Amino acid sequence: MKHTPYGYDIVGGRAVVNEKQAIIIRTICHNYLSGMSMIQAAGKAGLTMKHSGVKRLMLNKHYLGDDYYPAILTEETFQAVEEERLRRDSLYKGTRYTKEKTVAKADTRFRIGRVTAKYDDPIRQAEYAYSLIEKEAR
Repeated sequence: MKHTPYGYDIVGGRAVVNEKQAIIIRTICHNYLSGMSMIQAAGKAGLTMKHSGVKRLMLNKHYLGDDYYPAILTEETFQAVEEERLRRDSLYKGTRYTKEKTVAKADTRFRIGRVTAKYDDPIRQAEYAYSLIEKEAR
């Protein structure tokens, strides 16, 4: 096993609940459901985390319990957190995610004078050609 999730310890080859960390997980979920942001909920519980880390912590399915990990959260709490997250997310979908995307289009039309000189060096020829640009056409 590569990583033991926060809230568990491995003792004798089995996962056991670390009660101190389990209380923190439950507190974060309770704080979030009471209206705090994810970062505030974790901070009030004693953890300094970024939004994405708190989200992963609260939505870790191992906390519901499975064949290896004992349950830390109830199904009701887990579902309530997910529903609240989706509700809050939908509040922003109307403004933040649906703005029309603007594509900047560069004007590539221009006028150039007559090329009269020829150079063997391609760089010098390009410099000469660019010097003949008179004005951008609009």
